[in-house]
Amino acid sequence: MTIAFAVHGGAGPVQNAERDPERDTALRAGLAAALDAGYRILHEGGSALDAVTTAVALLEDDPLFNAGRGADFTLDGRVELEAAVMDGHSRAAGAVTGVSIARNPVRLARRVMEATPCVMLGFAAADAFARTEGLECEPPQYFFTEARWQALQREKARLADGPAGAGHGTVGAVALDVQGRLAAATSTGGRAGKWPGRIGDSPLIGAGTWADERCAVSATGHGEYFIRAAVAHDIAARLAYAGQTLAEAADSVVHGTLPALGGSGGVIAVDADGRVAMPFNSAGMYRAMIDGTGRRELALYRDDAPPP
Repeated sequence: MTIAFAVHGGAGPVQNAERDPERDTALRAGLAAALDAGYRILHEGGSALDAVTTAVALLEDDPLFNAGRGADFTLDGRVELEAAVMDGHSRAAGAVTGVSIARNPVRLARRVMEATPCVMLGFAAADAFARTEGLECEPPQYFFTEARWQALQREKARLADGPAGAGHGTVGAVALDVQGRLAAATSTGGRAGKWPGRIGDSPLIGAGTWADERCAVSATGHGEYFIRAAVAHDIAARLAYAGQTLAEAADSVVHGTLPALGGSGGVIAVDADGRVAMPFNSAGMYRAMIDGTGRRELALYRDDAPPP
């Protein structure tokens, strides 16, 4: 049976002058580690759900990515983490928002799916559930990184001069396993300087995360626009009702619907035949995939050349 896997580490308006070769090397290594970990699970006959959970948890542990340990700060200097998982075979889903102590919000989201009657838990209730389930929890200093703290200070300075567009940051994974099951997972630390209590698209099933029997989708970008366009579900609906291919559906939404609203970002998606799509309309999207033919790609920016 065909297997396929893809991961992303966020999309945003990165300019050429802001690129750091040393940091880019580390970002590529982080993406490769997550890609290989998830694909290994699939290659050994494991489930799509296990693959996406494992890969996203690895990215949450890497402070270079805006999720888990590398999360951005709210305007009041706290972290409010969000994540979601969805199993396309059963349409089961779990999500958390406003989490402040779970080391791996994606694992907490999966426990919400597996051990509660809920799809989403938030804030203090989600933190309490993490403790009850015995998941790894961390003190506030674990989530502090100097780079994200400085990003908050820059965003505060920009906001003092008027509205500003902060960069995007999210991580995610999509998978097709040997049994033909699809799954998606997404996790984020939000946007630098976001309002406390703001909820983005990542934990919203159908906006930033979706999986069914046709495809699995994980999104990254300016969440408010992804919510308004129900991006992840719209891509799946185009396969189901418009007869579009995965590439056509993803391109139509990312390059048509989103820009028409003013939104930027991208998605990774995989279909039941192992085809992978990774379109984005921003200057960069950290992305990697191994499709159903075994073809491997890993890139950070729009102008990255395909691997030989």
